Amino acid sequence: MKKVLLIFIILLLSSCSQSKQQEPQDKEEDHPTSGRVTDVRLAERLQTPWSITKKGSKFYISERNGTIALVDIKSGKVKREQVALNKPLHTEGEGGLLGLELLSDTNVEALAYHTYLENGEVLNRLVHLNKEQDQWSETAVLLEGIPGAGIHNGGRVKIGPDHMIYVTTGDAANPDLSQDRNSLAGKILRMELDGSVPEDNPFADSPVYSYGHRNPQGLAWDDTGQLYATEHGQSAHDEINKIEPGKNYGWPVIQGDEKRDGMETPLYHTNGNTWAPSGTAFYNGSLYISTLRGEAVRIFEIENKVADIFEQGTGRVRDVLIEKGTLYYITNNTDGRGVPASYDDQLIGISLE
Repeated sequence: MKKVLLIFIILLLSSCSQSKQQEPQDKEEDHPTSGRVTDVRLAERLQTPWSITKKGSKFYISERNGTIALVDIKSGKVKREQVALNKPLHTEGEGGLLGLELLSDTNVEALAYHTYLENGEVLNRLVHLNKEQDQWSETAVLLEGIPGAGIHNGGRVKIGPDHMIYVTTGDAANPDLSQDRNSLAGKILRMELDGSVPEDNPFADSPVYSYGHRNPQGLAWDDTGQLYATEHGQSAHDEINKIEPGKNYGWPVIQGDEKRDGMETPLYHTNGNTWAPSGTAFYNGSLYISTLRGEAVRIFEIENKVADIFEQGTGRVRDVLIEKGTLYYITNNTDGRGVPASYDDQLIGISLE
């Protein structure tokens, strides 16, 4: 079975690569890539995409303006599906429709994290969505009232190997909230699939799993179930953290190599360099990390604690997904901070085999 799947991927990548070579020459000249022969552009003209999810041959990609882009890699077509929310979407600054996670073994249901405005206050919420025909609709709210702002909304949503929901939240431009365990800001949250608090969470009756975060946007688990998170630092000092329940990761008291009793220093930090890391995936002993300011997919070898550039040349990168030996990533050049080409933003696939 594995050989059949590998052959399918190779044929798919080969087919797409051939079609890519047949594009007009002037389009190729203004579309630099790393030069990998297996780079495949699977979709174009995405609208400020944020999260990649996949089911079968179809990708469901959240777009900050409130739509989900359905990409069918068999046809190469992109179709936008509307999302009906019970509280209006707020897209100012870094807000909007952010994290998206499909629920397995369902007829296309998902979890979504979005920004909203209530009584003049910017907030975030986690909701359950159902898909019917070409529209997604909110069917339940799992958590709301998460502090938000024009910056630092966090937004990553993942279902862990323990079948729990994990959500990253930013400090909402108020750093002191990260150290306040009674606030949902600057945290990694953990919940049951119905939004209730797991009995084995580190703090009683609280979804808070870890705290002292600035603006985490990447979550990934290794083969043993160990959780890692990436987060934006202040003036560089972006971090990769090994996440343990109940631990305090220091923001805003410490950053980089600074130490303080009762606070965790990062597994790795970028020192004076800026990555602005976002979505993260684990594969074969390494983390693959999308970086915005760093404009690359980076690879971090966990055992050796060595980081390097894996893929670059397409601008800002928002999220990555790895499935069956293929890495998929989305660019984020249309978010107001990049320089978009006519075909941006893109979904790109790279074989890791």
